[in-house]
Order: sequence, then structure tokens, then C-alpha cells
Amino acid sequence: MANTKKMNYVLLGLLSHEPMTGYEIKKRLDTTLRFFWGASYGSIYPTLNQLEKDGKVIKEDASSNGREKISYSITEYGKEALKEWLKKPVEKDELRYETLLKLFFGNETGMEGAKEHIKRFEEKCREELLILNMFVENLGQHLQDDTHKHYYLTVKFGIKTYESYLEWCHEAKEQIKEWEKE
Repeated sequence: MANTKKMNYVLLGLLSHEPMTGYEIKKRLDTTLRFFWGASYGSIYPTLNQLEKDGKVIKEDASSNGREKISYSITEYGKEALKEWLKKPVEKDELRYETLLKLFFGNETGMEGAKEHIKRFEEKCREELLILNMFVENLGQHLQDDTHKHYYLTVKFGIKTYESYLEWCHEAKEQIKEWEKE
């Protein structure tokens, strides 16, 4: 399934919790979903327009104080489409890291370039891990709500993922040291 098609379900999933503007959707993507899914305004608004045409969301004027504001809400048809998609097996999870791409082709820049990429990747992983640990601590206080239990599972996955990335960074740096001794 193309990412644009999956974007339909990202937006339907977000709107299943509460009505939101395109701006609010982008903020939510950039905070809570950013660890495993991202999107630009350039994909959000066309997808919202298509979902509206398909009858899965409705637009509502939420203007206030002279500021134009459009809010989107999921329809019953949209909820059903989301539920059907959630029941289907995952086609293929994607792993795309520019760091790994640059390491793969790193022969052009040598081990110094590789060490620099690993260092930056490690720093980024540490930052993300700090944020995820704050999320899991906060979510741990709200586990009586099933929605938060699902959030908790995804955040725990993120923590384990970043911990394994940090382990890989350590191993990669050690491997490079060994190669440099040769």
C-alpha cells in the first residue's frame, strides 16, 4: 500500500479521537507520531480533501475572532473504513535511514565520515530516547484508559528500538577502532 494511501488512515486515526484542524493534525504528527510516522502539510491537506470527497470526513467552519479556521471530523463511514484497515495484516513495515544509506556508500568519504555519521546518529538517538522515556512515564499514569495502553505499547517499542540503535552505535564504533588498528 502506498504511503499516500496509508496517510488516509493516519488522518482517520487521529480524527477518531477528536476533530482537528490541519494545523493541529500536523502538530500531533510532529509530537506523538513522529517516532514512527511523519507527514508534511503538502500531504495532509490533499489527503483531507480526498477523505472529504470520499465521505470519510466532514469539514466544519471553526472560525473565531475573525480568523478563518477549518476543523475536520471523522464520519461513521470514515470510522468503518479505519476499523476495516486496522483488522488487515500489515503489508510491510519500512525502515529507511539516511544514516545507513550514507554508511553503505561511505567508501567515498572513508572511516572519518562513517564515524561522524555514527556520532550524529547516536546523539539523535539519545535525544529521542529521553523524550520517549518522558512519554512512557507520563503514559504510565493513565493506563486505566485503553487508548493510553495502545499509546504505551508504541512508545515502549520506540524505547526498545532506540536502545538497540545505541547498542549498534557502540558496536559500530568499536568495530571501526578494530579496523583502524589493522
